Amino acid sequence: MFRGSKTATVNYLKKEARINQRITAEEVRLIGPKGNLGIVKTSEALAKAKELGLDLIEIAPTAKPPVAKIMDYGKYKYEEERKTKGVKKGRGGEVRTIRVGLGTSDHDLEMKAKKAAGFLERGDRIKVDLFLRGRSKYLDRAFLRERLRRILIFIPIPHKIVEDGKWGPRGPYVLIEKA
Repeated sequence: MFRGSKTATVNYLKKEARINQRITAEEVRLIGPKGNLGIVKTSEALAKAKELGLDLIEIAPTAKPPVAKIMDYGKYKYEEERKTKGVKKGRGGEVRTIRVGLGTSDHDLEMKAKKAAGFLERGDRIKVDLFLRGRSKYLDRAFLRERLRRILIFIPIPHKIVEDGKWGPRGPYVLIEKA
């Protein structure tokens, strides 16, 4: 359990926390398993950690004096990884595209809306794309937007529009996500 003699691997993006004998400060603010133990000499903190069969981990090296915590190093690493994974997740899934033509029937729109509802439930965003060919690209823009919004009426779960009125290479599109 006590990891004083092992060398710590260094990640080039982020330095790892110093543990046990790698802590260079003379005094540390010690946090034990049951709370704050005050400011103590590093040697006393190391003895206390060894007595409990745990590690002494420097969690705030820039503080005056540095803050060290008595806990299992493996548990500390696990908690740090969970924190970084939580930050990386961000908005959610990927962007799914649903293409709709000018003459798409209501039944086909219902089928595409059911598929879109499944994507929204999973946390994905949906790009509803009105696919235009030839001269239909030059029709009235208000008319084209109304045709694009027809599918949004059929989607059974609550959703919000993230991007509206955008034009892509094939025509207008709307980006939606779960509300």
